[in-house]
Amino acid sequence: MTLNYIWIAFFVLAFAVALLRLLFFGDTETFNAAVNASFVAARTGFEVSIGLTGVLALWMGLMKIGERGGLITLFARGIDPLFRRLFPGIPKGHPAAGAMLMNISANMLGLDNAATPAGLQAMKDLQELNPHKDRASDPMMMFLVLNASGLTLIPVSVMTIRAQMGAANPADVFVPIMIATFVATLVGVLAVCIKQRINIFDPVILGSFTAAGGLIAALVYVFHRMGPERAQELSTAIASIILFGLIVFFLLNGLIRKINVYEAFIEGAKEGFTTAVRIIPYLVAILVAVAMFRASGAMDFLVDGLKSFVTMLGVDAAWVDAMPTALMKPLSGAGARGMMVETISTFGVDSFAGRLAGVFQASTDTTFYLVAVYYGAVGIKNSRYTVPYALLADLAGVIAAVAIAYLFFP
Repeated sequence: MTLNYIWIAFFVLAFAVALLRLLFFGDTETFNAAVNASFVAARTGFEVSIGLTGVLALWMGLMKIGERGGLITLFARGIDPLFRRLFPGIPKGHPAAGAMLMNISANMLGLDNAATPAGLQAMKDLQELNPHKDRASDPMMMFLVLNASGLTLIPVSVMTIRAQMGAANPADVFVPIMIATFVATLVGVLAVCIKQRINIFDPVILGSFTAAGGLIAALVYVFHRMGPERAQELSTAIASIILFGLIVFFLLNGLIRKINVYEAFIEGAKEGFTTAVRIIPYLVAILVAVAMFRASGAMDFLVDGLKSFVTMLGVDAAWVDAMPTALMKPLSGAGARGMMVETISTFGVDSFAGRLAGVFQASTDTTFYLVAVYYGAVGIKNSRYTVPYALLADLAGVIAAVAIAYLFFP
C-alpha cells in the first residue's frame, strides 16, 4: 500500500504545483510539459526494461550456475561461525539457522529469487522459537536489520541498468557500492548487538567487524591518496577483474561439481528474461509519475530548497540531485529503481548524480517492504525497534555513499 499512496501523491502534487504556477505566474506551458514528459517517460521505461533482457539473462544464467554448483552453501558455511554469535537464541542445528544463512548468502550474490523464499522460510522457523507470537523476537529483528542493510557483493541490477543506459563502464560503481553496503551492515548489526547485549568483544564478532572495518579503511585510504580520477580508474579495473574472475570461478565450479553448466545457464537466463519483462509496468508507472512531478516544477522546488539549505551550511550540494533515489529506497525497490533511471536520464549516466544514484540504489534495501512482507508472513504485529534500527543502517549507507562518491567520482 505504501507505493500506492506515493504513486498517487506524485500525480496530485504535480497537478497542484502546475495549477499554482498557472494561477500566480500565468504559466500555461507547464501542463503541456508534464503531459509530454509522461509520454517520453513511458517510452523510456519500456526501452530500459527491454534493454535489460540481454544483460539480465546473462547474469541470472551465471548466477544459476553458481546456485546449482553449491556456492550459496559455500558462503553459508563461511559465515556460520559469525551467525551463531549474532543469533545466540537459536539452538544449534535448528532449521532457522540454515534458512537465514541461505537468505543472506543469496542476497550477497544478488540472487533475489533464491533469497526471498529462504527469508520467508527463516521467519517461519524463527516464529516457532518465538514465545510471543505477535511480537518480534530478538533473532527476528537482527535478521530483518541484516536484510535491510542490503549487504551485496555483486550489484547485478544496477550494473545492468547502467549498461543499458550507455555507461562508459557500468562496473565503475562496483567498489563504491561494496564499501557503502558494508558500512550500512556494520552500523546496523553493531547497533542491534548493543541493544540486545550481545558480546561484541567475542573473538569471532570482534574479528569479523575489525577485518571488515580494516578492509574498508584500507580501501578508503588507498583511493584517497590517489585522487578521484586515478581512484575511479583503479576501482573500475578491480571491479572488472573481480567480475571476470567470478564468471570463470562459477563455470569451473560447475564443471567440478559435474552439473550441466549450459542447461543451468539457460534456466537462469530464462528467469532473467522473465524478470526484465515483469518490471516493465512497474518501471513505466513510477517513471511517468516522477517525470510529471519533475516537469511540473515540484521536484525542482524540493531539490533546490534542499540545495539552498546545504549551500547555506557551506557544504557542496552536488549530491542532492541523487537524493530522491535514497529517500525512495526504504519505501520501494521499484520506486527507487525508477528514481535512479530518472536521475540518470536527467543528468547523464556517467554524471556525478547518475553514479551516486546507482550507489544509493544498491547500498541499502527496502526496509518497510521487508518488514511488511516478512513479519506479515508470520503474523507479527509488534515490530518493536526493528524499523528505527533498520533505518539507522539505511542512513549509514546513504552517508557512506555520498562520502565514497566524492572520493571515487571526479
